[in-house]
Amino acid sequence: MTGNPTSRDHNKAAVLDVVLSRAPLTRTEVMEQTGLSKATVSRAVEELRADGFVVDGGLDDATGRGRRSTYLDVPDTAGHVVGVSFGAQDTCVLAADLRGRDIGRVLRPTVEHHDAAAAARWLVDMVGDVTKGAKGPLREVVVAVPGRVRSGAEILGPAEAMKALVGPDLQRTLAARLGARVEFDSDANASLLGILTEGRAIGNAALFSLSSILNFASCADHVLDRGRTPTFGDLGVLWSGVPGESLEGLMSTGGLLRFARLRDPDVQRVEDLWLDAGSQASRPEVLDALTTALVTAVSAVAVTLEPDRVYFVGRLQPLVEEVLPMVRRRLGERLPKAPEVSTPTQVLGLSVARGAVYACLATVREELRESVLSTRHRSADPAGSAPAY
Repeated sequence: MTGNPTSRDHNKAAVLDVVLSRAPLTRTEVMEQTGLSKATVSRAVEELRADGFVVDGGLDDATGRGRRSTYLDVPDTAGHVVGVSFGAQDTCVLAADLRGRDIGRVLRPTVEHHDAAAAARWLVDMVGDVTKGAKGPLREVVVAVPGRVRSGAEILGPAEAMKALVGPDLQRTLAARLGARVEFDSDANASLLGILTEGRAIGNAALFSLSSILNFASCADHVLDRGRTPTFGDLGVLWSGVPGESLEGLMSTGGLLRFARLRDPDVQRVEDLWLDAGSQASRPEVLDALTTALVTAVSAVAVTLEPDRVYFVGRLQPLVEEVLPMVRRRLGERLPKAPEVSTPTQVLGLSVARGAVYACLATVREELRESVLSTRHRSADPAGSAPAY
């Protein structure tokens, strides 16, 4: 028997793709999305039902003559994924089923950890809290951190409070304790992936995350460009346009707080810059410095990557929103064609965790598709034991 996938395998994989990404939906909707015939869809659905990836949901509302259609859905037992926003100040853990629907979530202040083992124990407990009612296997965990990540495992240049976690030990320990695949990524990549998933018209874009550190992500043709992130990983060391200040020094919470305190020692927290604005005589200077840094950062990526859009997210977002009109004006004066700059609606911690969930789902869905296509290659009996996926 040949090991090559048959047209029947490809049809089944196409139906699985649609069900995982769009359920609940009817067979008619599956036919419309795949272009397959009614008989082909029905056969694929029954095979996927036997594999444990499709169940009947409710009935649709009849709008005309004929029988009401049964919705197809993804069962809880098909498994789940977990996205983690592991920040320097707060950590959010979000669990979702394979359709992307929330199972549970938790947000807690990040505890200071002096080694990877302690951090892993703490994160495992949080994952356990949000998945205790989940069914099926934990298929993947993606952890987004304020730093750069190499090869999905090694943390590079994290926030100061997380320096003890540099290297691959945390990823290895988490994977061993959870018994599941664990990938690490930057918080900027997770944020941008969330925006891309929910905004399908976005083509080329860049994102700056202004929180405990300055982090960066970009995409081309709607695809996250992970290869560019290390290239621009040291963007923060560039001169900001303000004498003596780097981009990191003005586009991170610690850096901007230091800059503000040098001019007004009464500023206690970075949040005071927008929550207690009226009492700060130096505030105009701080806002002007931040504006200059933002213009410099956008200009640096605009001439290299030519993004259509640039997003600013992170803890400094309230200040960025305040200076954004001036940023747009200066960019219009400096660049022949300035990108659109904006601050998308984000929930601190949760938006990054949701982006991490999207990363999980993309990987798991592709893995399941490949499993459907390779099942016959693994077994000489297509009607034999349950699939390996």
